[in-house]
Amino acid sequence: MKILHTSDWHIGKRLMGRERLDEQSAVLDEITRVCEDEGVELVLIAGDIFDTYTPSAEAEELFYSKIKVLAGENRAVLAISGNHDDGVRLSAVSPLSQEQGVYIVGNARAPLSIQQTTRKVKPVQSGKGYAVFTNAKGEKAFIAMLPYPNEARFKEEKSELSYIERMQGWMHESVDGNIERLPAVFLAHIFVAGGKVSDSEREIDLGGARAVPVDALPKSDYIALGHLHKKQKMGGGNCYYSGSPLQYSFDESADKGVKIFDLTANGVENLKDIPLTAGKRLVRLQAESVQTALDLLEAYQDYLVELTLILSAPLCTQDTHALTAHSNLVSLLTEVRTETELEFQSRKGLSDSELFDSFYKATYANEPRKELKELFLSTLAEIEGGEV
Repeated sequence: MKILHTSDWHIGKRLMGRERLDEQSAVLDEITRVCEDEGVELVLIAGDIFDTYTPSAEAEELFYSKIKVLAGENRAVLAISGNHDDGVRLSAVSPLSQEQGVYIVGNARAPLSIQQTTRKVKPVQSGKGYAVFTNAKGEKAFIAMLPYPNEARFKEEKSELSYIERMQGWMHESVDGNIERLPAVFLAHIFVAGGKVSDSEREIDLGGARAVPVDALPKSDYIALGHLHKKQKMGGGNCYYSGSPLQYSFDESADKGVKIFDLTANGVENLKDIPLTAGKRLVRLQAESVQTALDLLEAYQDYLVELTLILSAPLCTQDTHALTAHSNLVSLLTEVRTETELEFQSRKGLSDSELFDSFYKATYANEPRKELKELFLSTLAEIEGGEV
């Protein structure tokens, strides 16, 4: 059976307030094209479908419209909830979605509904946290599932066991359902110890207390992980984070994609990465003058830019307007560098004018402009006089 592994779609996620639904729509269309080109039969989504527990109506509409197209006429899609998803809300649509070949499992790990259907790829057996899918050739794949175990989940099942012990109990409860010893995939949304984290992930390991050692994972032909946005291999077997389909922070590589493999009686075969190119690329740039910065923004107009500008004097209003006029500028960071070493000098007895001169020189290593100094002094006089 040919399987595609993807995760961390984060539909509705913004970049510093910038809407990205169009980019998310484009990349989901690209994943569908990959499925068609590669003959994918089963799509596995390893959590974090949405970016928040309460996604916007636009984000939900995008997901439900795209997931139906992704499933097509005969493909199956199996998704689990992540730490950004409300597992209950996400799986509430299951009675309708399963008719379209879309199967969603939330925190409760409820069994899938086994129904009569003419779809070529479908579940034929399911229990708590697992399902067996079959295709038109009669090939079977066992999928064990561990959605993100949120705090509510832990409180529901009171126990004196450690975090790792409880996690292993849930994992083994799933994989133990493979009584036929079928080719198996373990689908999970967890943080595996040693994984590389990016800026866009929110305190996911709680200081390491919620990290799962790679050797604690169940034995499977393929382990399909979600949670980390950088695609990466964990351990020595077929254990992978597929990564997010878009860059969600500036420290993430533009090397985005999905993983595809054949799950056979011999295990995993023909494993490969398929790159994704939809959506804007994110880039960090640095400039030492406003003109250089403007030239860079023009050269990278097809990117979303985080720009660090090295200054020796404050930006004037005209320069600020010129920079922000570029729609690709997402974040502007300024850094002041001076060549002189600062020495301690007593400022006792200095006038307001002298204090301003001293502060400005210490900060920018230059004399302040006359109009700037006059503006400061006039504003200060108004404040002291109680006029503002």
